[in-house]
Amino acid sequence: MEVIETLKSTVTPSKALIVDDEPDICELAEITLNRMNIDTRSANDLQTARHLLETEKFDICITDMNLPDGNGIELVEHVQSVYPDLPIAVITAYGSMDSAVRALKAGAFDFVSKPIDLHIFRSLINSAIKLTRRPDSDTKFLPPDNEARLLGHSKSMNELRNKISRLARSQAPVFIHGESGSGKEVAARLIHQKSARADKPFIAVNCGAIPAELMESEFFGHKKGSFTGASSDKEGLFKAADKGTLFLDEIADLPLQMQVKLLRSIQEKSIRPVGEHTEQTVDVRILSASHKNLMQLVEQNEFREDLFYRINVIDLEIPPLRERQEDIAELANYLLVRISLKSEINNLNLAEDALTSLCQYHFPGNVRELENILERSIALTDSNQIDASNLQFPQTKSIVETEDVTPSSQTTNGNHNNLHLVDQEIATIKQALEKSRWNKTAAALLLGLTPRQLSYRIKKLNIK
Repeated sequence: MEVIETLKSTVTPSKALIVDDEPDICELAEITLNRMNIDTRSANDLQTARHLLETEKFDICITDMNLPDGNGIELVEHVQSVYPDLPIAVITAYGSMDSAVRALKAGAFDFVSKPIDLHIFRSLINSAIKLTRRPDSDTKFLPPDNEARLLGHSKSMNELRNKISRLARSQAPVFIHGESGSGKEVAARLIHQKSARADKPFIAVNCGAIPAELMESEFFGHKKGSFTGASSDKEGLFKAADKGTLFLDEIADLPLQMQVKLLRSIQEKSIRPVGEHTEQTVDVRILSASHKNLMQLVEQNEFREDLFYRINVIDLEIPPLRERQEDIAELANYLLVRISLKSEINNLNLAEDALTSLCQYHFPGNVRELENILERSIALTDSNQIDASNLQFPQTKSIVETEDVTPSSQTTNGNHNNLHLVDQEIATIKQALEKSRWNKTAAALLLGLTPRQLSYRIKKLNIK
């Protein structure tokens, strides 16, 4: 017991600066923070706040938007400039989302609206304190197999990694845009893994893969008996991501009716499950992505303007692979190792002419296409070295060259054409196997493949 008390006494208490000219707000914040074992100092105006920041060290700053000698945005900008590692949150008037968005764009960690919901306030404080007390290198809670990686050392990728590190220190919504296959979900996972939420859930959902009639239930959950087929209570995606991050991929595919409900949940930080009469508070950071031009969709009245500005507080662009050709070799070798482990084929390597061909290719499908090309190349060679003749760029239509996609991934991405090709390939392989009475060598001859190529396709397509 004495040892525990001694250890507690050696931990330096966190300290918060509260900036507000309303005594009631200051008192409420002080009482709440003191109960969380956080020391507090208060300032009634910008001048006093700046002086305290110069003379004392704080773990978090909370400021009102309206102050006697200025506004909270000025303090946010000052803190960002002089104390970039200090999280600063703003207190906004009820329903004043424009102010909250401006503060987040200026670099605020997060916001809380009046009247202050103490549950949301405490959650905000805990996240901020965890961020300031956690060294950037502390990733002990990350499972190595799930750690996201943005490979490449081109200028654009170095800038992207630096921006992700900055975004990880905020709670602001981020809209990630880039071409299909460029790595938008990888970027979203990195933001989560480097943030104070890293030890909480990261929930990724493809908005285009959810049937419209089930969308509300999927996002917000439902109560048993709330509709036909609701045989038990269901936890929605927002609740599953509570305290963590919700990544809405292909958000442009959300129907307009769902966009309204999503906007309200983001603004109010609460949800109401289908069939439930009361709302539930949720603490979720929203990251979203699309390969479509959202502003163009707004102009065409296909995407709500208010939702666009709410999710697009900070913009993150993922460069296409063709604009960073110097990264192709590193990516190709990394993917080759990953594919060889999955396929149980050892010592795979790329010949010099193959690497040259890859570096000269346009890659409309980006990193995902590079991986597919390498997988097909492995199927087309009987040796452990892939040369240029094995690289089948997507121009022909033979079985082996069909783009490698699984039925489940096509359901998610909504690409019905490729799904049809996969079904066709499975049917052709099964037909050849049945003709040869499941003799793989004979079936391979019928298909014009080597036994190794056929074995690879059977494993890839999960043919039983």
